[in-house]
Amino acid sequence: MAKDYKKQFSQIYDKHIDKIYRYVLLKVGAKEPAEDIVAEVFTKTWKKFRTGPEIRNCSAYLYQVARAEIANYYRTGAKVEFVSVDFVPIVDKKASPEAEQTLKGDLENLQRHLREIKDDYQDVLLWYYVDGYSTKEIAAMLEKSEGAVRVMVSRALAELREKMAKKWPETLFA
Repeated sequence: MAKDYKKQFSQIYDKHIDKIYRYVLLKVGAKEPAEDIVAEVFTKTWKKFRTGPEIRNCSAYLYQVARAEIANYYRTGAKVEFVSVDFVPIVDKKASPEAEQTLKGDLENLQRHLREIKDDYQDVLLWYYVDGYSTKEIAAMLEKSEGAVRVMVSRALAELREKMAKKWPETLFA
C-alpha cells in the first residue's frame, strides 16, 4: 500500500514540479527561497496525500499551498528580488531555440510589469498565459466560477496594459 502512495505521489510530483517551481520563482524572485518554498509545498502535499482526505484537484491544491507559502515568505520580511528569466525553466523541451528566446523575452517584459499589479491578477496571468491552464482549471485553483476567472484575466490584462502604457506610451500598449 505504501508503494502505491509513493508511486502516485511521484507521478504528481513529476507532472507539477516544473510549473510550481516556475510560479514560485517568478513570485519570490530568488532561486534559494524558491527551492525552499517548493520543497515545503511538496512536503505538505505529501503529508496531506498520505494522511488526509483525498485531494480532488492536485494542481489546485499545490497552487493553494504555494500561495500560502509565498505569503509566509513575505510575512517574514523578505524583500522582493528579481531573477533573470534565464533561471526560469521552460516547460516545452521540444521548443526551438528561437521559440525559447521569444518566450524568455516575453517573460522578461512580463516580469518587469507584473509586480506592479495585484497578486491575484499576477497569479491568473501566470497560470493562464505562462503555464497554459484553462479558465476551468484556474477556477478550481481559486475556488471561483469560470466566469469570475475570465473577468479576472480581462481586468488583469487591462491593468497590465495600463501600467505598461504609462512607462512606454509610444508602444503598442498605449
